[in-house]
Amino acid sequence: MKIYTYKNCGSCKKATKWLKEQGVEFDELPIRETPPTMEELEQMLAYQSGELKKLFNTAGGDYRELDMKTKLPAMSEGEVFELLASRGNLVKRPFVLGKGFGLVGFNEADWAAVLPAK
Repeated sequence: MKIYTYKNCGSCKKATKWLKEQGVEFDELPIRETPPTMEELEQMLAYQSGELKKLFNTAGGDYRELDMKTKLPAMSEGEVFELLASRGNLVKRPFVLGKGFGLVGFNEADWAAVLPAK
């Protein structure tokens, strides 16, 4: 399982702490330095019911700076993936891909449903 996090992100810290407490093994990657690939973004989109906005860190400064609220509806899926793959700050985090599932953001109940304690 792969989890993309940002070191100063409270939700990311809670998520990795929770994973460790549950005994779940994972590979942690810094989302700013190594954003998810276009293929990973495409996989995640499928897990998010095709809702592109769910892939974005809408509370982040980059989202506001780029005026994504206005631009996103007019962008193609390919354009969105290129942007997210090149700018990790825009990606909703934590961003987790495992066998048969993908999660963005940390909601303990959602995570527990997919990742039962070992």
